[in-house]
Amino acid sequence: MTRVALVSREYPPEVYGGAGVHVEYLSRELEKLVDLSVHCFGQPRETATAHGSWEALSGSAPHLAALRTMSTDLAIAAAVEGADLVHSHTWYANFAGHLAKLLYGIPHVMTTHSLEPLRPWKAEQLGGGYQLSSFCERTAIESADAIIAVSRGMRDDILRAYPAVDAKRVTVIPNGIDLDEYRRSNERDVLERHGIDDSRPYAVFVGRITRQKGVVHLLEAAAELDEGLGLVLCAGEPDTPEIAAEVRANVETLRRSRSAVVWIEEMLPRPAVIQILSHARVFVCPSVYEPFGIVNLEAMACGIPVVASAVGGIPEIVLHEQTGLLVPLELGSDSPPAPRHRAQFARGLADAVNRLARDAQLSRKLGAAGRARVEAHYAWSAVGRSTAELYQRLLDDTPNLRA
Repeated sequence: MTRVALVSREYPPEVYGGAGVHVEYLSRELEKLVDLSVHCFGQPRETATAHGSWEALSGSAPHLAALRTMSTDLAIAAAVEGADLVHSHTWYANFAGHLAKLLYGIPHVMTTHSLEPLRPWKAEQLGGGYQLSSFCERTAIESADAIIAVSRGMRDDILRAYPAVDAKRVTVIPNGIDLDEYRRSNERDVLERHGIDDSRPYAVFVGRITRQKGVVHLLEAAAELDEGLGLVLCAGEPDTPEIAAEVRANVETLRRSRSAVVWIEEMLPRPAVIQILSHARVFVCPSVYEPFGIVNLEAMACGIPVVASAVGGIPEIVLHEQTGLLVPLELGSDSPPAPRHRAQFARGLADAVNRLARDAQLSRKLGAAGRARVEAHYAWSAVGRSTAELYQRLLDDTPNLRA
């Protein structure tokens, strides 16, 4: 059986983003198909081999975070000796995959969940470390034996951002969803605990507080939402103190003019998120950059329609007027990226949310269609099979790289 080393920064119980969710569920499927070992960052755990960074790099300077990542990659590269193939996820682990390819003459597969050239706001978080994260990604992606894009939009972005990449090396395999775990819940204890009133319709946002996810634009749109509509923000893990302060100020301003604004700053466990999604009238995804947007699948699986910005891979998932409503978004030339017409984008979000808030029948119709769509197209079992088949094709076609 093929020995595969799956390499990721995130792995349960330390999962905070879509890439971590992808690795968690993909690994469950791959365990049935290959001899899998998982290598991740962080504290020891039973289900994976965890690796730490060099103690000499401790400190709070932003660039040290990138250096710590690279030191962890060195440890992982040493540990995966004996694998037939290495598969890395995100820039945090891509360098480890690249080094393993060089060290052991094995194919390197990398899944792109986002691209550093399209996330210039990361410089705000990493300082000079952004140059290192960009270096790690560019080095790996230009020499990887196969690149998995999670959407057609992501594939197009890869080829634009990295013209040295041969298009034949890029394969589209989407994210998936656990259809048994993500389904409508009738429980209400989480709502009661957080003061969410589901006797009135509410819109919900779930995501990290980052420029990418566009929560500041949703808060601008909230000023134009119908007064009877509640707003629930499941938003934590801010990238920087600056954006955390900006969001806090916006929420406080919003609360002075309207009621039923609930901000849950902790990253909730999945059953709690599922319950909050299940009772919402509409889910909102105002991202300015989103190669896929796995959270949209989660909302659709719970039978909730989605209002989302029409960027990246989102239009491949959320079908306009069928499973949700898409809001046009034209980005300006600023860095970090922002809507060219900010007020217009906010108004578009508000109009789409208000439309579904006012029309419960339409909301139910689009929500049911969303559930049917994820059932038909986004099962993790299919994602796992497609990934394992890619491994086998690569191993069949690629002689030992040291030969």
